[in-house]
Amino acid sequence: MAKKKETNSARRKDKKGGPISGRRKSCACCKDKIVHIDYKDVPMLKRFTSERGKIRSRGMTGLCRRHQTQLAEAVKRSRELALIPYAGEPANEGTRPRRGRDRDRDRD
Repeated sequence: MAKKKETNSARRKDKKGGPISGRRKSCACCKDKIVHIDYKDVPMLKRFTSERGKIRSRGMTGLCRRHQTQLAEAVKRSRELALIPYAGEPANEGTRPRRGRDRDRDRD
């Protein structure tokens, strides 16, 4: 029995979609021909940070290596100058009190 050879289109259909697709995002900064990321461009920097203030990874943002390092430097510089906060708003509402060291020690 001879095996039937798969065509390229059949293989591509299998890869499409899925949690880990084979295709990487193209760099948004390279598309827009941005040479250098400016630390004063706060709306753009907020796009690449999470609600808690963390810098998003390259896999999530889709930036190339060069622009990701420029982004990290720009975010750090703008934090230093207080243009964007170091940490986001705390989510205290609806959370249970922590048990352990933070508990009131004067209780019996």
